[in-house]
Amino acid sequence: MFRHKGSYRTKIQNLRLASFLSFVAGAVNVIGFYLFGIMTTHVTGNVVHLTTSFLDGFTSIAMSFMLFLASFLVGSFLANFFLELGGRKRVRYRYVLPVFTEVFLLILVLVSSWNLIFINENIQVALLFMTMGIQNALVTWISNSVVRTTHLTGMFTDLGIELSQLIFYRKKEERMALKSSIQLRLFIILFFFLGCFIGGILYYKWNYTSLILPIITLLIALWYSDFRYLYLYTKRKIRRLD
Repeated sequence: MFRHKGSYRTKIQNLRLASFLSFVAGAVNVIGFYLFGIMTTHVTGNVVHLTTSFLDGFTSIAMSFMLFLASFLVGSFLANFFLELGGRKRVRYRYVLPVFTEVFLLILVLVSSWNLIFINENIQVALLFMTMGIQNALVTWISNSVVRTTHLTGMFTDLGIELSQLIFYRKKEERMALKSSIQLRLFIILFFFLGCFIGGILYYKWNYTSLILPIITLLIALWYSDFRYLYLYTKRKIRRLD
């Protein structure tokens, strides 16, 4: 799922990546909204909140939104920094660090709710923004911008365009490529919705503890992509030696 980059990726790998991480984005978004009343997966709407807060004279609120947007940017920076650093040092599993960083930040927000550590509410929101910045940059880097998981505006736009193109495109190769792209976008939309729905249900039952859902999902995705592969590869190697 994470192992290959750009043109080396298969359709199935992109579908798996889209499914797991869109689900995570949807869950984080709805849980963050219920906890703090703020959408944490995208920037556009929060720029409006920043601007209107400043114009209405709520300077402290505007500064909070500046912190949130900066945190998203820092998350994107860190993800690409880790990926580029791993590439220069030829680290085979360089994507593991961004994923673990995202998991660690989600755990920080979770344990703060258990009063094990104290984290200001604005910092908790900023940490959620940072996780989504990390995820968006990671997915963009891995898929060469084919897969996006943290917001749906572009997905619905591209889906509408491609559904329209199906009417006009007649060549077999073009239609196959279109259908593959449409399927990917539908997966992103569906699993983002499922993440929102299941995350919302768990929030009503567990409140902050519902953050366990995206944490476990990320760890399963990492296991499926990396450690599972390593285990199967080692197992096959042992069999050949036998």
